[in-house]
Amino acid sequence: MSGRELPPLNALRAFEAVARLHSVGRAATELHVTHGAVSRQLRLLDEALGRPLFSRQGRGLALTEAGEQLHAGAGLAFEQLRDSWAALRHHHEHSPFVLGCASSLLARWLIPRLDRLAHDLPGLRLHLSAQESSPVAELGTLDALLLLSAPPWPAGWQVDTLAPERIGPVVSPRYSGWPQLQGQPPARLLDEPVLHTTSRPQAWPDWLRGMDLPPSRPPGGAGFPHLYHLLEAAIAGLGVAIAPAPLVADDLATGRLLAPWGFQPTTGHWILAKPQRSGDRRADALAQWLRQELAGG
Repeated sequence: MSGRELPPLNALRAFEAVARLHSVGRAATELHVTHGAVSRQLRLLDEALGRPLFSRQGRGLALTEAGEQLHAGAGLAFEQLRDSWAALRHHHEHSPFVLGCASSLLARWLIPRLDRLAHDLPGLRLHLSAQESSPVAELGTLDALLLLSAPPWPAGWQVDTLAPERIGPVVSPRYSGWPQLQGQPPARLLDEPVLHTTSRPQAWPDWLRGMDLPPSRPPGGAGFPHLYHLLEAAIAGLGVAIAPAPLVADDLATGRLLAPWGFQPTTGHWILAKPQRSGDRRADALAQWLRQELAGG
């Protein structure tokens, strides 16, 4: 070993724990390894140094002179590392958690639930970022991203699936064509100039396929750039729209919209995506909260 070379770091960590705790068994418990694994690391250090760091003293271990010298430096170094890590974790966990979310999901579903989120997760300082561009490009600048998507997920993503996506037609009772549609089977929509959004061109075909109807989009009808605009148009009585169930749950509860033909599952999911190497535990708590909210409608 050259004069500036470090000893094996796993072995040094085991040595520091045994020297501090005065026990191989307690060190093994702290490090979540076996008694034998710690003993092997100590032997590795002895062999690398060429002399023992511990000696037997009754049924226990005592530091040799070399062990005392190494412990003086290693103990200080590990304590400084623990302090630095704790400070970094404290700063990280008290900084804002930046959550990206498509504008329609943000406006129609998340914002109405922010009070409940703040109550249930009081330690989460949430900063919301409306996303309009490619989610693959945006994730690198965010702590997490809430969206509706289908697998396969992009490389570099760590994904929590929150709920399956379910979509269905919705219509306002104010719509002038509602009296003719009321009580009619789903096939009647094939003749209806329904509303659609250019951001989800497959929504109508996916629902029709789930209803065992021809999966071509119904003809005619106005198109809107975003789901939010589409649903506002439906609420205004401009026609029949198609939407994910959670985004219209509040409107269905108040009677502003009706869903007479039900909702069908798609291949998509509500997901919370974060960078692959993220170790932010706040994302886990947020994912659990989102999962419960979606399960409740």
